Amino acid sequence: MSTAFALTETDSSTPTSVPKRPVARPLRVHAFSQGHQDEVLAFLAQRPIHTVFMAGLIRDNGLVSFANRGTFYGCRDDENRLTAVALIGPKTVIEARDDAAMEVFAGLIPNNLTSHLVRGEQGQIDYILTRYAESGRSPRQLSNELLLEQTEVAASAVGEPRLRLAHSDDLESVISINAALAFEESGLNPLLQDGQGMWARTARRIDQGRVWILVEKDRLMFKADIISETPETIFIEGVYVQPDVRRQGYGLRCMTQLARNTLSRFGSVCLVVNDENARARAFYEKLGYKIRSAYSTAYFSAV
Repeated sequence: MSTAFALTETDSSTPTSVPKRPVARPLRVHAFSQGHQDEVLAFLAQRPIHTVFMAGLIRDNGLVSFANRGTFYGCRDDENRLTAVALIGPKTVIEARDDAAMEVFAGLIPNNLTSHLVRGEQGQIDYILTRYAESGRSPRQLSNELLLEQTEVAASAVGEPRLRLAHSDDLESVISINAALAFEESGLNPLLQDGQGMWARTARRIDQGRVWILVEKDRLMFKADIISETPETIFIEGVYVQPDVRRQGYGLRCMTQLARNTLSRFGSVCLVVNDENARARAFYEKLGYKIRSAYSTAYFSAV
């Protein structure tokens, strides 16, 4: 990694650190109702690239919805101010601005036996895992990642004009690739875990115009999914290039075009990359992505 590609934090608010000790003051944790939606979105918008997954779910589905695959909770201080928001479900994420709130949620999460993935900034996940250990549970896999953000495209960068949005006829190809990527990342085949749900979520994403593909001679060569979007940013997962044409410029051209197509409507594009994947990090550096924070994802076996 070049010295220019250094870890920086550009958000005005500072993520919570690992709690040094419990903070003795009254806190209240509650599940949200729909009436809290504006308050929650305003809270999450203070750190938009860190909270795009949760905020995007709320914008798509509402604060209370089966489609969120979990429940949104809030933590409030003694003056009823919101200090943390968490989505607790199969995918669990926390946005805490306060050590006391982090302490509370870190104690609650290990009791959620449905969680198979817990993601957050590294200091937070390290602390949460100590609470899992206290309950006799440990992750089957732990991945350290970097949150990257792109805010502009170089004028000289070459795009791929044939990049297009996927449509219903592309669904089977997209599903096949996404399932293979998920298995490679987590060791679990989502089609076996929740095949019907995966088909429904992917079909909806295509209908929403959030899956970008390049097809050559009836073969899907490149794919990227916009998992979540807010007015400030979009979050991308599932970037894929066919193995036999990698390092031939497909990825660079298509990701350049994707950014050009989206940055006219959103402030930035963000994604996470495995910290140990030097080739992927170099690829995104060449595209103009900058590191914004260090993250970890803990994968748990079903209980």
